[in-house]
Amino acid sequence: MQETWRWFGPLDDITLPEIRQTGATGIVTALHEIPYGEVWPLEAILARKAMIEQAGLRWSVVESLPVHEDVKRGTGDLQRIFANYRESLRNLGKAGIPTVCYNFMPVLDWTRTDLAYRMATGALALRFDAMRQAAFDVLMLERPGAEADHRPDVLAAARAWFAGATQADRDTLLTSIMAGLPGAYDRYDIPGLRRMLDSYAGIDAAALKAHLARFLREVVPTAEEAGIAMCMHPDDPPRPILGLPRIISNRQDLADLIAMVDSPANGITFCTGSLGAGVANNLPALAREFAPRVAFLHLRNVTKEPDGSFHEADHLAGDVDMPAVIAAFLAEEKRRGTEIPYRPDHGHVLLSDAGRKTHPGYTLIGRLRGLAELRGVIAGLRHHAPV
Repeated sequence: MQETWRWFGPLDDITLPEIRQTGATGIVTALHEIPYGEVWPLEAILARKAMIEQAGLRWSVVESLPVHEDVKRGTGDLQRIFANYRESLRNLGKAGIPTVCYNFMPVLDWTRTDLAYRMATGALALRFDAMRQAAFDVLMLERPGAEADHRPDVLAAARAWFAGATQADRDTLLTSIMAGLPGAYDRYDIPGLRRMLDSYAGIDAAALKAHLARFLREVVPTAEEAGIAMCMHPDDPPRPILGLPRIISNRQDLADLIAMVDSPANGITFCTGSLGAGVANNLPALAREFAPRVAFLHLRNVTKEPDGSFHEADHLAGDVDMPAVIAAFLAEEKRRGTEIPYRPDHGHVLLSDAGRKTHPGYTLIGRLRGLAELRGVIAGLRHHAPV
């Protein structure tokens, strides 16, 4: 399996020389400075690729080539947006970058309510707290009908928390929820978020899936011609958020995705954290079933709670049977005869991570620990059960 590392470009506080010392050989990055819906020029792609290669690394995966919100809503000048996306794919193919990760989550990517949840060891982790999410949705955002989306006991706890929360507590909660776009720099205040949510009025899961299918029909043939595997990231968390539908959350959703366009260029980013937060998702079984269509792996772990809360655990702790998942993909690699890129997804704030200006979840020492642990699992599985 190819070890990769997410890097947010020249403005990332973690440098390419530091990444090389982790042992990872591949870089996962994007041209974050280019607005959504615009073309990635070949010259800009080649310049970023040269920067990576000068550090002794290679650009293995694009994460992400973002999908414009108009595509998800099915509005606006879609033909121009589709044409630009196709041109970006052609340029990435010319540059020899084989894999493009993207997602189809409306408005926000991953959603967390706590960016510094203290673990028993003193490490800081990301957390989704169902009570705080309800407090934000019902009492801060004041979304019409939001009460129906939260359990009564969670709502009661949310009202109690909100009654005692300071303005600083509420501001911190808003900042935490807005942090779910780690590669983008647009953030919403409460009025701005309300306007974005209003723009999705009337769009349910079925409509969003129809918009996804149209997008795939428009761009996957170009990806196939360019020699690129597109791989969609699952919803995080795998449930509706703020009244927005989520459509890649479980086994049926994954099956629907690959059936939309029957092409090897239409694949999956298998994220053990996102799928692992779904109570009904059996990760080893999903890995075995969908391995032939998986082009990229995000490996992290979560510990779930009965009320729907979860936090990001150590990579080999939590509810996901990580060795069983990895074993499924080692078997798939043997079948293909090629490596599947993976990256240690998210990481706790450990040791000298404190104080560094890194994106939430994208620490140096925390991810280095995760990478080392995953590397050990892979080596152990290969030694005891060669594949």
